[in-house]
Amino acid sequence: MSVPKCRFCGAPLQHTFADLGMAPLSNSFLRPEQLNEMEPFYPLHARVCAQCFLVQLEQFECPDKIFGDYAYFSSYSESWLKHAREYADRMVERFHLDGKSLVVEVASNDGYLLQYFQAKGIRVLGVEPAQNVATAAEKRGIPTLAKFFGARTARELIERGQQADLLVGNNVLAHVPDLKDFVAGLKLVLKPTGILTVEFPHLLRLMEGNQFDTIYHEHFSYFSFCTAEQIFAQHGLLVFDVEEIATHGGSLRLYVCQTEGGPKNIHSRVPELRERELAAGIRNLQSYSGFGERVRETKRALLDFLIGIKRAGKSVAGYGAPAKGNTLLNYCGIGTDFLDYTVDVSPHKQNHFLPGSHIPIHHPEMIRRTRPDYVLILPWNLRDEIIGKMAHIREWGGRFVIPVPCPQVIE
Repeated sequence: MSVPKCRFCGAPLQHTFADLGMAPLSNSFLRPEQLNEMEPFYPLHARVCAQCFLVQLEQFECPDKIFGDYAYFSSYSESWLKHAREYADRMVERFHLDGKSLVVEVASNDGYLLQYFQAKGIRVLGVEPAQNVATAAEKRGIPTLAKFFGARTARELIERGQQADLLVGNNVLAHVPDLKDFVAGLKLVLKPTGILTVEFPHLLRLMEGNQFDTIYHEHFSYFSFCTAEQIFAQHGLLVFDVEEIATHGGSLRLYVCQTEGGPKNIHSRVPELRERELAAGIRNLQSYSGFGERVRETKRALLDFLIGIKRAGKSVAGYGAPAKGNTLLNYCGIGTDFLDYTVDVSPHKQNHFLPGSHIPIHHPEMIRRTRPDYVLILPWNLRDEIIGKMAHIREWGGRFVIPVPCPQVIE
């Protein structure tokens, strides 16, 4: 068997970070008529590069297959919309954006973010690879180019005179199989004095919080600050500020500019975070070696918990149908023997079945009708939002369960 190569530096990938076995694509939800068809599974084996310390998966499917008809629509999360609105307010104030400015978002989804800039009279453009999601954005009045982003698409935008004053890449960097082409495109489409912001789950938080369920095939790479900074630097882009934010269990927001022409004042948060990562061993292979066993222990603990309550005659339903939930369920071998069903607010997922586990997805009203004893919150990063919405389960003594980093019951 040939040894895979690092998608950034080309070094052989010989060190396991977490081997989660075989799994289907996490957003490949099934219609009822597909349940008896063959379902493709792929290795879900994350490795860490000994040279650049990028944690990554091999690419088994082309991006068109993964993102061509996408089930995730950002606008169905109230907390995510709040995050987007607050971001827009801050960027307009900090970088003095106005009606002459152009905000371009890469992987703009259904226009969830750009709508807030547009409402302020600022010109916007989305670039979104999933045609079905791009169509939803267009219907709400957000100009959207339905293409994958890279150097070629960036040159097309330049020819149309659409270089960005603010270029946004929220939770897209992990989804890119060709990092070099993607970052090269970011540099091209960013004005000489423009600002790029990118948000991505922080590898350090993933490791500290045992967030193994955020590993799935749609996420090709997992970034520390040090590695992300190195990637941008190789393309003539300078990270001049960084913020640690709460989204997705702990993320980073990087502020990036052209090495030539952009802001030269480096915020103190940049060297502080770099040193903190180095002190935590982010560039030491030994720091990665124990993660796999912690993952296995979480699996054992969750199965022990579910076996115990099912033997006691209790019922369990899920809340949410996120990609991370499908990693969790398939890795732990949890099907309808443990989880009667799950619910989701997105109509694009309702009346479908989860990949691999074949757990049915219903409207949230199903929980009120069936009154389960426990509700397993699969998008645990939205726990506060979900517990607030579903507080009525306490009327019949229902309790919430958070699966990661270890099973936790919330009364």
